[in-house]
Amino acid sequence: MHRLILFVAVLLMCHAAKAQQLVINGSVKRMAGDPLATISMTEQKRTISTDSLGNFSFVGLMPGVYQLKISLLGYRSLNVKVNLEKDTTLLQIMLEPLDERLNEVVITGTQKEVNRLESPVPVEIYTAKFFKKNPTPSIFEALQNVNGVRPQLNCNICNTGDIHINGLEGPYTMVLIDGMPIVSSLSTVYGLSGIPNALVERIEVVKGPASSLYGSEAVGGLINIITKKVEHAGSLSADVMSTGYGEHNTDIGFKVNLNQKIAILTGLNYFKYGNKVDHNHDGFTDVTLQDRISVFQKWSISRKQGRVFSLAGRYLYEDRWGGEMNWTKTFRGGDIRYGESIYTKRMELIGNYQLPVNEKMFLSFSLTDHQQDSRYGTTAYIAKQQIAFSQLTWDKKMGNNDLLFGAAFRYTYYDDNTPATAGADLSNPSNNPERTLLPGLFIQDEIKLSERHSVLAGLRFDYNSTHGNIFTPRFAYKWALDQNNIIRLNAGTGFRVVNIFTEDHAALTGARQIIIENELKPERTYNVNLNYLKKVHLNNGSFLGLDFSGFYTYFNNRIIGDFDSNPNQLIYNNLDGYAVSKGLTANVDMAFSSGLKITTGLTYQDVGFVSEGVKQQQILTEKLSGTWAVSYKINKLNLGIDYTGNIYGPMRLPLLGKMDPRRAYSPVWSIQNIQLVYDGFRRMELYGGVKNLLNFTPNKGTPFLIAGANDPFDKNVQYDTNGQVMATSNNPYGLTFDPNYIYAPNQGIRVFFGVRLLIK
Repeated sequence: MHRLILFVAVLLMCHAAKAQQLVINGSVKRMAGDPLATISMTEQKRTISTDSLGNFSFVGLMPGVYQLKISLLGYRSLNVKVNLEKDTTLLQIMLEPLDERLNEVVITGTQKEVNRLESPVPVEIYTAKFFKKNPTPSIFEALQNVNGVRPQLNCNICNTGDIHINGLEGPYTMVLIDGMPIVSSLSTVYGLSGIPNALVERIEVVKGPASSLYGSEAVGGLINIITKKVEHAGSLSADVMSTGYGEHNTDIGFKVNLNQKIAILTGLNYFKYGNKVDHNHDGFTDVTLQDRISVFQKWSISRKQGRVFSLAGRYLYEDRWGGEMNWTKTFRGGDIRYGESIYTKRMELIGNYQLPVNEKMFLSFSLTDHQQDSRYGTTAYIAKQQIAFSQLTWDKKMGNNDLLFGAAFRYTYYDDNTPATAGADLSNPSNNPERTLLPGLFIQDEIKLSERHSVLAGLRFDYNSTHGNIFTPRFAYKWALDQNNIIRLNAGTGFRVVNIFTEDHAALTGARQIIIENELKPERTYNVNLNYLKKVHLNNGSFLGLDFSGFYTYFNNRIIGDFDSNPNQLIYNNLDGYAVSKGLTANVDMAFSSGLKITTGLTYQDVGFVSEGVKQQQILTEKLSGTWAVSYKINKLNLGIDYTGNIYGPMRLPLLGKMDPRRAYSPVWSIQNIQLVYDGFRRMELYGGVKNLLNFTPNKGTPFLIAGANDPFDKNVQYDTNGQVMATSNNPYGLTFDPNYIYAPNQGIRVFFGVRLLIK
């Protein structure tokens, strides 16, 4: 009897133990074609691999808490905590690639969606996550973290600026939104302000020639701002930031589904800076006061067979001014108090429509209207620019040929109150607005020669209604030594028509007399770029990405403002010689399985011009520059740390003559920032830190920045019989008023704090 009871008890215990055995099932999502992921269970010392579909299963487990470590070469290792209570626990695990910037899909290089590694044109990708490492109120400022790209301030007082790519000034850079050219000429200065950062998906940068696809402005490169797809955006997002200087920036985005086919994404941006600061004690504002509002809206319309139809529009209004500390708007345009006041109104509309045909054909368009009312002291600059652009493309694959045919048309209207649009009859002054028609045709063929070799050939023909026929050929060659080593060669030509009053702030300030010696001829360029990309996957799961490039651009008819011949004049003419921009650039991306990420870059460039056998360095162009971003996440504390910065070598500065006591070259200077981010909340994260840790400002080491700040209207300047400025007791250096001596922001060290909210 006792034996029977013991047998039944053992049977029941075995049955109970079997009933308590539980299961963990899971799925690991990763890039197709990658090796199988490894899952380790720390407590049980068990290790398994996923199957070809990414699935895995642990069976025979008792209730309890288990730690799983998921590892995959090229991806960040992930630790998952499982509280096993039910019979079966199902996990969905998404691994983050360590080389995420290399595996992105890009469109800018060829106007086609293609994996970055497959693109024959080197394209750099910077996600919204990258720019959050150093939050800024505008994309213009955010680009300071990109190697080889530098936001350049052109005025101490109004803080207008442009974007330099590999040493070439802003007019050589084309800026696009979702692939549409919306910024050029007059709009270059303000086009990168007011785009709500919360709606930016990523920014693609192409350094080098792209005129055969995008037209004459794309000589130095492209910056393509890709906004979020409506279907991927959250229901509500917000980002509010303030700094110790009194800057306040607000970004709000929200999505509304009108019905099953139409969804609308709206973004609002408001920036306010109203704090007068004069830390360098020259009587002028160090930082321009601004009041800016921008509204962006994007429509997505679902169509049969997944065809694309999207519309987007933006409105920007900005009121900015800088000047003497006691300036008010009652002094606008007068000669009692000096101020530079700019009112800007800008509207944009862009669209993309896939034609309802079997072929892959797209009709895209953009419309822009830019109105500006400015006063630079007593000098008025009132301008209006309207651009209509449309483009039809046909994407066709034929065997090993991946073809793109395109027809484009651009109409530009420009009018202002300067000599740029003055009528020829001086006895009867009247405006003669510029109306430029620019129809064009282009073809591009990417030929797959073999698994490792491909070439891209392109040719564009434009007809400029003022300057006639324009041919811009393009060639690219891609050699994939293997999946981790790629060489790309790109070459092409460019053509650019210059309007100095829309592209050079120095021509507007009234500080110098503008002299145009001859009729300006269009500039022509010849470009070549060689790129080498290498990926290294280390045994410990870390990743190293190396990206090296060499670039060379040769200019004919380069138009350069002569600041040196006469301190009272700014002389423009086509260069009697040639200009060259050449250099080397390197980017290094490091991602460690521990969570540490390092992105750094270094650029050496030699940008100058040769006239009458004498070479001279281009003004406001550094030879050496570097950027870095170091990030680390402390998962236990839900705390991220970001350390970002840049460093620039000496650049030649615009002096007013031999007696000017200011430095002819800037020093080596650096802007460095640190940020802490807490994301322990479900839908919200807090961030804050310090900008400009070294408290660098350009006034240090120089007696003054603004020449003639005590006499901004030159009322007490005396001239000799030759028209040259005389040195007097009130003007010991013989200088006239000039605010163009600037190379770095005037803002010193400051704290910042912000809040982000995202509801999906």
